[in-house]
Amino acid sequence: MPEVPGAAAFFDVDETLVTAKTMFSFLEFHFAATGRPPAVYHRARTGLRLLSDHGLSREEVNRAYYRHYAGAEAADLTRQGEEWFRQQLAGGGFFHLPVLRALERHLAAGDRVVLVSGSFFPCLDPIARHLGAHEALGTPQLIVAGRLTGEVTHPMIGPAKAVAARGWAHTHGLDPTRCTAYGDHATDLPLLRAVGHPVAVGDDPALLAEAARPGGRHLAGVTP
Repeated sequence: MPEVPGAAAFFDVDETLVTAKTMFSFLEFHFAATGRPPAVYHRARTGLRLLSDHGLSREEVNRAYYRHYAGAEAADLTRQGEEWFRQQLAGGGFFHLPVLRALERHLAAGDRVVLVSGSFFPCLDPIARHLGAHEALGTPQLIVAGRLTGEVTHPMIGPAKAVAARGWAHTHGLDPTRCTAYGDHATDLPLLRAVGHPVAVGDDPALLAEAARPGGRHLAGVTP
């Protein structure tokens, strides 16, 4: 099915548009850039996995993740994000090609392209600029005197993605039923339900069921 012109296309990022989990990749980069040994990153990642294993929601784990940036200067994170992204591009294989090609078709058709992710702007802004996306909607950070507090206003996870996408479409005078959304994980289901053209990336059963409705599609997922 061709892309729908004169609408918006909303893209989840991690393991949908890109092959990496940007939040973990950037956290490792940030710790190294601030002189902390690799063991610090591994402890942090293990701690976050344990939170998930013990049943905390993705929203709660997302909040716990950002506490690792408490006290960091926002300007430093922006600079680190640019360097992190350059390294990702140089390493190759960063973008998930089936979804990247879909994004390029949306742009060629005149659609607005919006990234919607639980990640944050040091990661998302360089990706959006590189791709020519119109906007990135990420997890907003609380910043005081130029430094992150480690707290967030609301994780851009699950229902928050749907609210953001519908709000963006409304603000720009677009009908959500003419818009498209791409996601790979069950928590992207509200985003896919917020539009008329859901695209399941990979084989999550809930997303495949949603994408089976009229106007939906399926694309190959990231290979483990």
